[in-house]
Amino acid sequence: MSFQMEHDKWMSDHLRRRRGERLDALKRGHGYGNRLFVERIWWPLTGHFHGLHPEYEVKDWRGRSYFVDFMWVIGAVRIIFEVMDFGSHGTDRTKYRRDLNRGLFLQAQDCSVYYISLDELKENPSFILSALRNILSPYLAAEFGSKGRFGAKRQVSRPYSKIERDLMRAAIRHNRVIRPTEAARELELHTMTVIKYCRLLVEKGKFRAVARGASGRVIYYEYVGSIQSPDLV
Repeated sequence: MSFQMEHDKWMSDHLRRRRGERLDALKRGHGYGNRLFVERIWWPLTGHFHGLHPEYEVKDWRGRSYFVDFMWVIGAVRIIFEVMDFGSHGTDRTKYRRDLNRGLFLQAQDCSVYYISLDELKENPSFILSALRNILSPYLAAEFGSKGRFGAKRQVSRPYSKIERDLMRAAIRHNRVIRPTEAARELELHTMTVIKYCRLLVEKGKFRAVARGASGRVIYYEYVGSIQSPDLV
């Protein structure tokens, strides 16, 4: 498919699944610079939008929510792209300091963060494309193992569904622990759906159910697999 068709399908899917502030952030945030990034950089680089989340909600060091321009989730790896223009900080030193602190904090949480100059994106996108191709080549190669050129899926049998892989990756991000209510909010799923798939992962030996008290009520699930497992991709 063409970029326009795939882009519209990708955005429609995210708009359909979001509610409240997450929906508002997507409508406000996916503007000129972000659209330019996916058209001039992401699409030539990958040919698909698999695992790329626009206006993705994260927490800063104070526990406050904010939205990064893009989060790419590949296996247990999380990579953030922020498109920055010259006037984004202006003369506000407080905002400049806060944005740098956020980037530093996210990297301390095992996220890679890459800042993309809007001016460079407009005037010299080939430089950005070349740099990111070199940086992301190991992850692109991993995806190519399960996908054909331009994102076409190969007919291969996978032992874990997309939701199961998402849950395992989410557990790794949270010190191997999944709490169904929190995971449902993060992954934009119903809580009972999360519980259903957590139970399946227990049966498959990837999760361990942790109960409390005499009632034996499960309060969370623990990921017991390897963080380098190919099942995560």
